Amino acid sequence: MQSGFKATLLAALMWVLAAPAFAASLLRDPDIEHSLKQLATPVLNAAGLPAGRMQVLVVDDSTLNAFVIDRDHIFIHAGLLLKLTTAEQLQSVIAHEAAHIANGHIARRTANARASQNLAAFGLALAAAAAATGNPNAGVAIGIGMQSSAQRSFFGHTRAEEASADQSAIRYLTRAGVDPRGSVDVMEIFSGQELLSAGRQDPYARSHPLSRDRLRAMQAAAGAYEGRFTADPTANYWFERARGKLGAFYRAPKWTLRRAGDSGHKDIELMRKAVAWHRSGKGDEALKAMNSLIKAAPTDPFLHELHGQILLERRQIQAALGAYGRAVKLAPRNALIVGQYGHALLVSGNPKAALPHLERSANLERRDARVLRDLGGAYAQLGNTGMASLLTSERYALQGRPKDALIHAKRALGLLNQGSPGWQRAQDVLLASEAALNSRSK
Repeated sequence: MQSGFKATLLAALMWVLAAPAFAASLLRDPDIEHSLKQLATPVLNAAGLPAGRMQVLVVDDSTLNAFVIDRDHIFIHAGLLLKLTTAEQLQSVIAHEAAHIANGHIARRTANARASQNLAAFGLALAAAAAATGNPNAGVAIGIGMQSSAQRSFFGHTRAEEASADQSAIRYLTRAGVDPRGSVDVMEIFSGQELLSAGRQDPYARSHPLSRDRLRAMQAAAGAYEGRFTADPTANYWFERARGKLGAFYRAPKWTLRRAGDSGHKDIELMRKAVAWHRSGKGDEALKAMNSLIKAAPTDPFLHELHGQILLERRQIQAALGAYGRAVKLAPRNALIVGQYGHALLVSGNPKAALPHLERSANLERRDARVLRDLGGAYAQLGNTGMASLLTSERYALQGRPKDALIHAKRALGLLNQGSPGWQRAQDVLLASEAALNSRSK
């Protein structure tokens, strides 16, 4: 947790602390993110982007939108993911946003912002270092702060950029063996929105200018490949799994139970029922369903993770530890799973055992403020108040709370050995927090 953490934290502080006036949140779930990665990888590879490093993350927003703010993440609103009906449609959205990255649209805006010394004014929180605040349903929510005027400026693409991204997306899809007709289907979802007032349009229509000419151009480009591609059953499975689990947590349990079998996959149907039963207070039915799922697929770490979540929320702590432990053995480099295991150990009253898992989670993915909270708690219970204050200061910094970050950074500096790695991290938080507070006062 040294140089890499410092670089990530400082990037977060310069972006997050600037202006957390607008808040959105991410729904963090290891199963959903894994499924989205399976869908994104062939498209990102076709675009020449680093698929191993990039993530597709779900924004907790029921409206229809997708966007990028850096080169490492593609954000898709939950509402859009639930609205789409095929893997090809989702892959076309990913391809379009990937094109904005590959074509330099985001890089130019960031460079212009830095050149004009207005980067902090954007208040953008890079997802790689944004703050996790917790979500009662589908996982961890992380804050994305920005001023509304800067949001419109940064997210709003020009018609020329949209046309360029459309053309590039078609190339990426066909290279990846994906039917580009999905792009037309997505555009048709938004067709006619340019005739609505801005307040009634979906965010996607406002940030991605639409036109009849653009739709016709896309129809012609996709039409040239008509009949050349068939649906990929593997891609369809991962699409249905991501959408199915998201919907089970996002929508009312009764709605989920009525439509649990819509995916056509028995395991996804049973998983959706398990989530719905758990959320309805029918824990025995939920656990019975999870046992059946795990029996059929014992090496699936995400089933063990969900099993652990259900058990922990039912206060069956020892059983939850066993489920999370099996998940970690199957996916030892999944930061969310490792962090959840550490959380369960902390809840069980064993901070000493929790500490290495929480540290490992933070090293694997240095952006989860829930892990920082748990780390701080573990250090506090073990009597290391200096490290507890440091982790608290970093958590507040990532949440865009510079005053609180400053208080705890000063406390950490007074408790940690001067010049130690922890002391240096506290100094970084102190300096960045002071800079953020000064910029706000101007």
